[in-house]
Amino acid sequence: MSTPSDAVVGRTALVAGLGVSGAAAARVLLASGAHVLLTDAAQPPVVTELTDAGGTWLGAVEELPDGVDLVVTSPGWRPDSPLLADAAARGIEVVGEPELAWRLRIPGPDGTPAPWLAVTGTNGKTTTVTMLEAVLVAAGRRAVAAGNVGRPLVEVVTARDADGAPAYDVLAVELSSFQLHWSSSLAPAAAAVLNVADDHTDWHGSFAAYRDAKARILERAPVAVADAGDPVAAALVVAHPRPVTVTLGEPAPGQLGVRAGALVDRAFAADPAGEHLMAREELQLPGPHNTVNALVAAALARAVGVDAAAVRRGLAGFRGGAHRNELVATVDGVDFVNDSKATNPHAAGASLAGYPRVVWIAGGLLKGADVDPLVAAVAPRLAGAVLLGRDRADVARSLARHAPSVPVVEVPSGDDDGMAGTGVTAEATMAQVVAAAAGLARPGDTVLLAPAAASMDVFRDYGHRGRAFADAVRGLGTRA
Repeated sequence: MSTPSDAVVGRTALVAGLGVSGAAAARVLLASGAHVLLTDAAQPPVVTELTDAGGTWLGAVEELPDGVDLVVTSPGWRPDSPLLADAAARGIEVVGEPELAWRLRIPGPDGTPAPWLAVTGTNGKTTTVTMLEAVLVAAGRRAVAAGNVGRPLVEVVTARDADGAPAYDVLAVELSSFQLHWSSSLAPAAAAVLNVADDHTDWHGSFAAYRDAKARILERAPVAVADAGDPVAAALVVAHPRPVTVTLGEPAPGQLGVRAGALVDRAFAADPAGEHLMAREELQLPGPHNTVNALVAAALARAVGVDAAAVRRGLAGFRGGAHRNELVATVDGVDFVNDSKATNPHAAGASLAGYPRVVWIAGGLLKGADVDPLVAAVAPRLAGAVLLGRDRADVARSLARHAPSVPVVEVPSGDDDGMAGTGVTAEATMAQVVAAAAGLARPGDTVLLAPAAASMDVFRDYGHRGRAFADAVRGLGTRA
């Protein structure tokens, strides 16, 4: 019988990109007996460790070295990058770290590797996967969230317990469109597409290519889950042999949904009328989108036999992650909420829908996304807006068209404002933003950081932006 290492032992693999997942892939390849070459745009510190373990550092290369028969690419590398294009032209297989992990899974006591329950979508992936992990743990499973969240999959699938058995018996796996583009044989036990909105078309080349990359998660899954309220995601499961959809309304057969304020399963329940899972009010996360996330997590868990009681325990105890609809403080009757992870208009719209009256903090790098439909949809909820970042003028123009009576404050920020070298920090910029938002809010309002844009014009990443927001809120003084 072959072992997982047989997939790579003796092969010459080039690892392109040495971030967290690339470095993890290189370590596992080296431990599995592969000859490993390493490349990146610049030499990161991890190269010393990897070369000491037997890897060969090539520096930045644009042509495939002779002898390479497998390329493991970072999700950040576009398919048209010169090195990957050269590999394609030569017929050399290119995979991502999740595909490599799938091939390196180790069998459990029953001879089969731990099943994957996989989630993708434009927004909500991390929340859903961590909800799913909580449910699986509540059911007594040795489970972990991994992939595009948490630990790299190659580490998780090759981890062993003290007895030498696989460390986990089920995985909650988050997969991005980039990772799915480079995956060809993944076969999760159940898979979900939460939603598909305009994003990352600069990487994929078109919305259709982006959508099709998302759809790859469903190709070999016995159960395909989608949100019935998202037309693109719902269309992807229509022709599947076992489609399951979730809805915020009364569930039909084959659905999970909401009945009289409770989450109900009519897809996996023995009773055709459905099985009560939990009261909606027991969920700790606000907003309709988080109800959808919880229903999808429940569907995936139910697909592998988790009972209703464990679904309730896991979801009721779930508190969410940092920078995702996180209540930072209540100041003078105003809630300050950090959803810095809302890095595109679709995510920001879902976040704004959870609050009746909002002072909205928005702006950053829109990456070509059209913010106009979002502003038109949320205009009735807005009590004010504070804008920052390079593309804030685009948001300001939309607000002027669709919400002309809403007060708007623009805070200069970023190199485009000529602020380079002035000593103005990202934290100081966010302090101005929060102070302006506090000035627009009244008791009962929510000041919501849901920027609808990426952060790298002013901040290192969305986490840095969220922490700066939280610090600024706490800095409002004794009122916080």
